[in-house]
Amino acid sequence: MAAAGRKGKPMRVAEVLRGYLGRSGLEPRLAQADVVLHWPELVGERIAQHTAAESVSPDGTLFVNVPSAAWRQELTLMTPEIMARLNAGRRTGRIERIRWVNGG
Repeated sequence: MAAAGRKGKPMRVAEVLRGYLGRSGLEPRLAQADVVLHWPELVGERIAQHTAAESVSPDGTLFVNVPSAAWRQELTLMTPEIMARLNAGRRTGRIERIRWVNGG
């Protein structure tokens, strides 16, 4: 059942949820978490095969697991390009930095 709007009209659940997320300040955090969920589509198959986006801290730091120091070095050089892909079209929940973590 949807909540009633200002004029007593029913509202879609998505509208109510979007309003709540905006008022509560959770919208940017959910947008950041979306990067983890959609990592393979955002970075492409080649990078996604060798990495795993793990989490995003509240300050916008994305932690990504990489299998080796060689991959970490290559991805560090690609960071500006990857950041541009991750933040393309985002007004909220932007990623501020990436930490490439060797984890196997």
